[in-house]
Amino acid sequence: MYTKLLLGLLITALLVVAPALSQDEDNPTIAFLRYRATGTEDIAKPGIWDVLQAHELISPSERELLDENLDLNGERINVFWLDAASDVTNINAMVEKTLDRGADILLTFSTPVTQITANITKEMDDPPVLLFAIVSAPYSAGIADSPCLKMPHVSGTHLTIPYEQYVGLSKVQSPDIQTIGTIVDPAQSQSVYGVSQITRFAEALGLNVEVASIASAADLPQATASLADKGVEMVMIGAGYTESRGIPAVLGVAKDFGIPVFGVSPRMIHHGAVVGAGFDDFYGEGVTVGRMIAAYIDGILDISTTGISSRVNLGVAVNLDSAEEFGITVADSIMDAAVMVIEGGELNVLSEPPSLPEMTLEARKAEDAAFLAELECTPERIAEEQAALDAAEE
Repeated sequence: MYTKLLLGLLITALLVVAPALSQDEDNPTIAFLRYRATGTEDIAKPGIWDVLQAHELISPSERELLDENLDLNGERINVFWLDAASDVTNINAMVEKTLDRGADILLTFSTPVTQITANITKEMDDPPVLLFAIVSAPYSAGIADSPCLKMPHVSGTHLTIPYEQYVGLSKVQSPDIQTIGTIVDPAQSQSVYGVSQITRFAEALGLNVEVASIASAADLPQATASLADKGVEMVMIGAGYTESRGIPAVLGVAKDFGIPVFGVSPRMIHHGAVVGAGFDDFYGEGVTVGRMIAAYIDGILDISTTGISSRVNLGVAVNLDSAEEFGITVADSIMDAAVMVIEGGELNVLSEPPSLPEMTLEARKAEDAAFLAELECTPERIAEEQAALDAAEE
């Protein structure tokens, strides 16, 4: 009698659970693929979660799981995470594992992960959607040719570093400066692009540019010393991963020579750069890609006709403690533009923390639709972009 009762309860439980399991399997699944855990990603993700929660695709309790980077089998969407552990050789296996798990949306962070994911999925007959964020140079990296000249399953948002304004800060800080130095890792497309832009705009200002080449982070101290030997008066770091992560090694040598270091991200001041300036609206990148995800899940966004978005923000930040160590006074106009300042070991954020404006879901969907409509790849826009590329090759 007990056995029959237990069997009956088990069958009843399975009948109740089965629909829920089926519902989870039918949910769209988002795979987050990243090169490594980064502070910039931690700023972007809340923008994504804010949008998905505002669109009622995740609940507050599900949001808590995602905030902890935990996998989610949710009521409306599923999410899982994979990490290459800072090793490029792991990316291929990571992407293949993701495809085996049947993800519907691949959300990639960083240039190398996006490059490899795009190359693998372009050979598929019916690839999942690929959306990317925190990519510094998608066109020079071969991810796309232009915002609308791209693979049909690919879109996303990338940071557009205003290199002209960034390099211009060198003259603002030191009007009589003659020579700046920078560092390039030839194996990284974003590093090569960044140095080309620094060189281009510095020479337009009449500055001499010395470039030191590296093969790994271990070369950074010697590269910095070689720049000092060539008489550079300032080192300006671009968007390469090796240089960005290794900026403490650059600073360790630069301080010995009294050469101030500027970094291309405001967050570089945390490592000791005197000035960090460039793109820092990573929350905004998260909001943009979140809008794309929500609209795609709602069935109202065609990725094939959605152009790649870009955002520009100079975002100046200053480390006054480093400036004191270098024995320099930061120019008043740079201080006036600062959104973050480190002084006495304390970080003072001068801008409000980012968040979504309060509005009804109906109003939010209308605003998002208007934003995404601006990204539409019309035949006219495609023709204009192709003509521009053709002209550049002549």
